[in-house]
Amino acid sequence: MTTHDIPTAALPEVVARYLAAHRVRDADTAIGAFTADAVVVDDGRTYAGTEAIREFLTKAAAEFEYTTTLIAAEEIGPGQFVAVNHLAGNFPGSPIDLRYRFALRDGLIAALTIEP
Repeated sequence: MTTHDIPTAALPEVVARYLAAHRVRDADTAIGAFTADAVVVDDGRTYAGTEAIREFLTKAAAEFEYTTTLIAAEEIGPGQFVAVNHLAGNFPGSPIDLRYRFALRDGLIAALTIEP
């Protein structure tokens, strides 16, 4: 599999929509970017289905104050993209660059893995 850097503006619309909603802590818009059976993995925890993902997004938004800046993007395969975000705030380990690895299906996010 060949990966290549792409301009951040070249990320698929659904990824850009999720990232924009996540940045302003809009869980309703963010959740609309996922398939009903989507899976999110973050910090060693797995959230399956939109209700679990909504709880994850809501908790993350309320627990810490932080800013998110999209700094890079890659296409890693058909329907698979990585967005690198720089996060800075009042959470342990701040600041940090996190890789958001997206797998798309039918124009929506089917899987998202967030890791350093």
